[in-house]
Amino acid sequence: MKFIVIGITDNPQPFFPPEVLEIIRNGKVFSGGKRHHEIVASLLPADTEWIDIIVPLDAVFKRYHDEVVVFASGDPLFFGFANTLHREFPDATITIYPSFNSLQMLAHRLVIPYHDMRIVSLTGRPWPEFDRALIERVGKIGILTDKEHTPAAIAQRMLDYGYSDYTMHVGEHLGNPSLEKVITLSLVEAAHREFPMPNCVILCPACCDGVTAATPFGIPDSEFTLLDGREKMITKMPIRLLTLQALALPKRHVFWDIGFCTGSISIEARLQFPQLHIEAFEIRPECEAIIHENARRLGTPGISVHIGDFLKTDIASFPRPDAVFIGGHGGKLKEMIAKVLTVLADDGVIVMNSVKAPKVLTDSQQLWDETCEEFGLRQEPPMKIVIDEHHPIKILKCRK
Repeated sequence: MKFIVIGITDNPQPFFPPEVLEIIRNGKVFSGGKRHHEIVASLLPADTEWIDIIVPLDAVFKRYHDEVVVFASGDPLFFGFANTLHREFPDATITIYPSFNSLQMLAHRLVIPYHDMRIVSLTGRPWPEFDRALIERVGKIGILTDKEHTPAAIAQRMLDYGYSDYTMHVGEHLGNPSLEKVITLSLVEAAHREFPMPNCVILCPACCDGVTAATPFGIPDSEFTLLDGREKMITKMPIRLLTLQALALPKRHVFWDIGFCTGSISIEARLQFPQLHIEAFEIRPECEAIIHENARRLGTPGISVHIGDFLKTDIASFPRPDAVFIGGHGGKLKEMIAKVLTVLADDGVIVMNSVKAPKVLTDSQQLWDETCEEFGLRQEPPMKIVIDEHHPIKILKCRK
């Protein structure tokens, strides 16, 4: 197989160098999207085969044979179709003639440097990488959009989580002389406006001072809305940070917070380690509004929340965790850990905080020790902490 991938813009009268024109004149099988076909149709030789790139792609790939000339948007290696071809046809010869990608073109129109821009594709992709860029307070973000992740939806998500210190630049139909438009507006303005497709976005700091500084390491307890205003229903900040340290989150990928209550552990983890995928579980329905309120106030989008009895929750389809924190077990620690072990990644860790209070009938550390021994889990020495007048807390950790 041989592929020649030609990048084009939205210009209805594309310019190609002589070498590319010769390739088109001699081509027999061509492929691309519907919009690409409309742009290049007049240049294609008579009696040639055109293969529309539509889903399911497997049906498209079955029609590819010998040599195919493919038209793609912008730079075919920039989140483009050439990457798909390389993955599906690893032994094929691929030659690329790129054009400028849409974010480059928008930067050119705005006359702003883009070597320091964080690129995020939301085209057919979920929010996590965009959320990470926000949490990391990236100063300049370039975004590829789609019909779901529109400029308006992006602006609204930023406003919902308090990231209002950006200006949005939107490029519409870039490369099309009659339709191209570049708009600069505030996030509030963008959230209430419709934008024609295709478009892309560049976010820049709204003022010369840049974006707001990142949250200090360790969120003050007073920043959280509490369950019924009860101060004891939150993992205190020093304990919270030590718990995250025990979980070794810098090298983890998927974190489960079981019994999140106010969401303080999940939110702190999300702020400090935005690369994490976080699944948060809680049996009390009143905690759902609390974690959402705290997440919005503290700028932590992207935490997946599940309300209900964890032991009755179908977890088969969730991403496998390599770090688990058990914030509450209701006396069913053994059953809970048994369920976690069915999905826990190899060398995954489980952490729990044990409080020894006078009126507590069940010794949670004893239950922990018995459970670890029964399931053959490797325990690490517990860490004992005392804060102010509170009862001693032990941070317990084991490995699969």
